[in-house]
Amino acid sequence: MSLIQRDPESNKADHGTLAILGGSPGMVGAAVLSARCALYSGTGRVLIVRLSLKDGFVLDPIAPEIMVIDVHSQASRPITTWLMGPGLGTSDEAAQALRSLMSCNLPLVLDADALNLIAQDPSLARQCARRRAPTVITPHPGEAGRLLNSSAQQIQANRVATAVQLSQQLNAITVLKGHRTLIASADGTLHENMTGNAALACAGTGDVLAGLIGALIAQGCSPMQAACHGVRLHGEAAEHLTKRLGGMIGITAGELIPEIRTLLNQALPTWSAHPEN
Repeated sequence: MSLIQRDPESNKADHGTLAILGGSPGMVGAAVLSARCALYSGTGRVLIVRLSLKDGFVLDPIAPEIMVIDVHSQASRPITTWLMGPGLGTSDEAAQALRSLMSCNLPLVLDADALNLIAQDPSLARQCARRRAPTVITPHPGEAGRLLNSSAQQIQANRVATAVQLSQQLNAITVLKGHRTLIASADGTLHENMTGNAALACAGTGDVLAGLIGALIAQGCSPMQAACHGVRLHGEAAEHLTKRLGGMIGITAGELIPEIRTLLNQALPTWSAHPEN
């Protein structure tokens, strides 16, 4: 059984719609990276949902297939999965949008500023924990520290305990990023990823990973499958780029995206649907 199924008679609606809440002025690139990765990973439709379009960003010229709308227009869209946080900011307006949209009964990936907002507001943390639809969170050690009122150094010294605690506290699958990224669920299931290298230590790679995980969920993968295979693919893309370029210096987050597409097309038909394989 392959991870992603493609029926010969399918259309774009059969491959999910991922909506990405983020891309505030000055941070548009974060949402764009997530959206491009989701598009290149096979999602049928990708939306960037912005708090405002007043700055004029309504089109990604590199990937015009991505729709850019304001937050008030999303209700009429057939969204199947949400990714919230890339470039969202931590304004009152951002917190209000997060609070409103997090109540949806759809799978949800929380990244970046969505996690920072939850760390600042205990009511948002409680709302996340009460969700009945699946939730995936993708913190780096700094974000994990803010969620647990701790330091990044303490998180790094107790990575397994941190991942499990966050999953239980927020009722979510936790992707604790870093060397040998950990994927934990609220029931205590734990996976350690062995792919990747220091080429991923640059701006935007987390946005790419969040977009990939959201894309896999939108196409029908379980959240645990999406988290485990997404992290694995993300790391493999960095390894392949490093090998081809002869080193890790200067690899950018955007370069991972076409590499991920290639790996999906080459590898996924032979993968088991079980995350540990």
